[in-house]
Amino acid sequence: MTATRLPSWVRFAAPVLVGVLGLALWFAYVASGSAPRMLPDPLAIAGELTGRMPLVAEAAAITGTNALVGLVAGSVVAVALAALAATWRPVDGMTAPLIAALAVVPIVALTPILNTMFGASSQFGRQAVAGIAAFVPVFVNTVRGLQQTRPVQRDLFRATAANGSQTFRLLTLPTALPYLLTGIRVAASLAVISALVAEYFGGPADGIGTAIATYAKSGRASLAWAFVAGGIAIGLVFFLVTSLLERVVSRRLGAGRPPA
Repeated sequence: MTATRLPSWVRFAAPVLVGVLGLALWFAYVASGSAPRMLPDPLAIAGELTGRMPLVAEAAAITGTNALVGLVAGSVVAVALAALAATWRPVDGMTAPLIAALAVVPIVALTPILNTMFGASSQFGRQAVAGIAAFVPVFVNTVRGLQQTRPVQRDLFRATAANGSQTFRLLTLPTALPYLLTGIRVAASLAVISALVAEYFGGPADGIGTAIATYAKSGRASLAWAFVAGGIAIGLVFFLVTSLLERVVSRRLGAGRPPA
């Protein structure tokens, strides 16, 4: 049974409609007088966001940079270690406990330690937290992708006298790329979230997370929510860029495959 493909305008209009409905419910809830004091209406938040846009943009640039550095560093280390784990089984066995431990370590427990370790003026602790969060999904997906080639495919390449480099470039890498890009897409969101959380627990007095905590504690709810909007914008940018990259690479790989 073939799934019905929705028209493009429906796929665009549906999230817009949900967003408008959510804003309407938000307005109604605040207007009812039963909303918490720290939940202002969207117009007040929009006013603060517009009036403090340079301040929000500066904080977003710091948080986005920390998340990007962590994402890139974590992904590079994950890909290198995944290549070793997929090639040598002893490495795979040794890394399994490490990956399991990193997957369950609480970021809120690790962040204060790293921030204290690297000093109150260094962004490295926050970047390290983002890198650790990004490492796990990239590693797991890359290992899975590198193990997708079947023995019959490798035997075919050996039968055509292909060397190891040609086999990797023409078979292993194209097979693993979709898995790697999926891992990076998941890791991008985790890196942003981790960078935001890391800013709550020490380190330099800048970034989106620090601003949210500062203004929330001082009772300036609308301004705190304006910085929340800045954090959402960072997450959307990371998600859209990695999703676009994944789609472009998938289309090129599909176009390069011979017809069945």
